[in-house]
Amino acid sequence: MSSEPGAGSAGTGLRLARLARGFSQQQLAGMAGISRQAVSAVESGLSDPSLRVALALAHALGLTVEELFGPGSPAPLVPARPLAPLGTAGGRVVLAPVGDSLVALPLSGATATRRGFLPAGGQATADAAAAAVGTADDAANIGTTDDTGAGSGTAGDAGGGSARTAGGGGGAAGDAGAAGGRGESGPAVSMVRPIGPPRPMLVVAGCDPALPLIEAPLALLDPPVAFAWWPCGSSEALRLAAAGLVHVAGAHLRDTDGDYNTGPAGELLRGGAEVIRFCSWREGLVLRPGQAGQVTGVADLPGSGLRLVNRDPGSEARRVLDRELASAGISPDQVPGYGTRAMGHLEVAAAIAAGIADVGVASEPAALAYELAFVPLTQERFDLVIPAAQAGAREVQAMLRVLSSPWLLAQLNSIPGYDSSRCGERLAATQPPGAFRTRRLRQVGVRRP
Repeated sequence: MSSEPGAGSAGTGLRLARLARGFSQQQLAGMAGISRQAVSAVESGLSDPSLRVALALAHALGLTVEELFGPGSPAPLVPARPLAPLGTAGGRVVLAPVGDSLVALPLSGATATRRGFLPAGGQATADAAAAAVGTADDAANIGTTDDTGAGSGTAGDAGGGSARTAGGGGGAAGDAGAAGGRGESGPAVSMVRPIGPPRPMLVVAGCDPALPLIEAPLALLDPPVAFAWWPCGSSEALRLAAAGLVHVAGAHLRDTDGDYNTGPAGELLRGGAEVIRFCSWREGLVLRPGQAGQVTGVADLPGSGLRLVNRDPGSEARRVLDRELASAGISPDQVPGYGTRAMGHLEVAAAIAAGIADVGVASEPAALAYELAFVPLTQERFDLVIPAAQAGAREVQAMLRVLSSPWLLAQLNSIPGYDSSRCGERLAATQPPGAFRTRRLRQVGVRRP
């Protein structure tokens, strides 16, 4: 049973009033003349404020004690940084504290479901809806829509319930991912009306459909930590991490030296980052079983009559395809469907299984999940990239604790095609290791002093 305070608790009112004014816990504590720990204890519901503390907090926030702690008061609007356009007024969002601010993840399309509707933390207001005008047409190009905007079907439609069940992100993640990539043109902050109290929540962006498996062990911690996954390509995940919109970016981008992720992380995360191993898999061509004998590699695609479902620009799967095409001397315009885009591995497999496309580049686990044929092209390593600014966050530390949990490792090992033998291993830092709390979670025989 959750110990989270209800929407009308003293802690909820204090937290929302503080966030509405843009104060951190430390700033409010200084203004009220109390400790930050006292503010945290009241907000988390671990203690009720004494009369002196209640008066001090109310005075610092410009409210009466009754307004701040009285029952039945409507939740004030709070500023939140939208990870993507929030859509219409009243649109449901996940509210997650990331650093010193709230981040709003719109619950729309496939990002709203995982076997059903996900719980929301708030609703968008009219200003967020107005900001979304002008981007909605662009964002409507979901799943396997052509780059030009002329789509012939969507991977989200193809995936149906099974794609969302398997990975959580359906074709409509393309809306959010594409819109999120243009986040610079949107508002820096939107006003959101909370439905319940924001709670500690790990926010991870990336394309690996195994990422939601982290949610279960996080929920078993004391105190528990919630989980939110934003499905997108590796480059987009790193961009969101650099913007401070997610705690962790999942990525599998090959460096120029053949290694993974350290180069792109160093370029985008100028403040430094830590690279933690998650798992590895093979990436290659995915086809319907009856077509397996026709194609042995990318060189067989031109003239085969097979239509490609491509991945989104910036994803490693698309980069793998581009490298293979260049190596074979094939121009992209020789491959029908090159201009399409799907936002994830499972979406590629779903489009092929539904007959919307014939071939695509995705992970072997995605192909096996849909019982499709697979032609390997390369071995991929998927890492969790932690910006230095987030390394000490409670949510990130919780994630590092559960990466070596027997339950998580058993789940990853149960998925055909995954190799989790080095999950949780610290691989690299893009600045001197002294900037981070040194750890290697699964290093045998080494204990911290």
